[in-house]
Amino acid sequence: MISLTIENLTKRFGDTVALHGLDLRIEAGEIFFLLGPSGCGKTTLLRSIAGFYTPESGRILFADEDVTRVPPHLRNTGMMFQSYALWPHMTVAQNVAFGLEERKVPARETAERVAAALDSVKMEALGERRIHQLSGGQQQRVALARALVIRPRCLLLDEPLSNLDARLRLEMRAEIRRICKEFGLTAIYVTHDQKEALSIADRMAILEGGHIRQIGTPADVYRHPHSRFVADFMGETNFIEGKISAVNGGAVVVETALREFAATLGGNGWQPRAGENCTLSIRPECWRLATQAAPQNSVAGRLTERVYLGEMAQYQFAAGPHALKVFELNPRFVELSPERELFASVEPEDVVALPA
Repeated sequence: MISLTIENLTKRFGDTVALHGLDLRIEAGEIFFLLGPSGCGKTTLLRSIAGFYTPESGRILFADEDVTRVPPHLRNTGMMFQSYALWPHMTVAQNVAFGLEERKVPARETAERVAAALDSVKMEALGERRIHQLSGGQQQRVALARALVIRPRCLLLDEPLSNLDARLRLEMRAEIRRICKEFGLTAIYVTHDQKEALSIADRMAILEGGHIRQIGTPADVYRHPHSRFVADFMGETNFIEGKISAVNGGAVVVETALREFAATLGGNGWQPRAGENCTLSIRPECWRLATQAAPQNSVAGRLTERVYLGEMAQYQFAAGPHALKVFELNPRFVELSPERELFASVEPEDVVALPA
């Protein structure tokens, strides 16, 4: 278990700057996610940490050791790829043992460590099977065992669940978190899947265009985005343009075409003034529907579209010039006539004011 420190890291590919002077600290034993759209730099950062890319400037530290120019095989990191990269002509046990044999670990110790690694991923009975005899989920477990068996200083995962079906992805999210915590591993995990990150991560960094836009816990990043980009990337939201009419510490009042909203300040250290334009972000699940208006932050409208999902309904709520997305848990209004007026209200702490 080690901490990782990234200092002013810059990586270029020709004239393209993939990473712009990144600074990042990952604590020992932390499951840390790198999240962002395609081309944002998350895989470049992961491969720089692994040693596959050498940055033009900056440093990568494992604890206090500078590994910026140390070759990959000397960094002692375990790596899981999207494709699993398993050898089809080898058995499960032989695949897991490969890294130990390359390190000249004695045969008896290799056998013991392979057995322990397979046991940790619940594959102890399948050591003699060939790779083609395994399901996708089982192959993913073999790849994880192979990464663990070398007892890595940190575990690096590059979209390891993207080839699994939805049910297996849910199962393996829990398994990866369990194993990382059980082994006390520092893990760095790349994905573009927000649900995956929210369900596994201790903390996460959101990247855009080679820059880190926000770092925080899953709940903090989701509920308190620093920018419109982060709010939009981390899930569905309603954006409403407005103008700040009053500021009181971290609370603001915003005038919009819909109504006046009491809101909380987002942004990273943003200190707006009255009269400044802003954008409100309101998550669909934060709205509450009722037949009467609430004392504040209440909007009148009608349900024009609806998707019933059993435990939840997703609505389009027509309110003035806006078509708002509203999610209702345990739906009560799904059969309501579209002609019936309703009121959607939201608490001030769920209305985030962001720089325009």
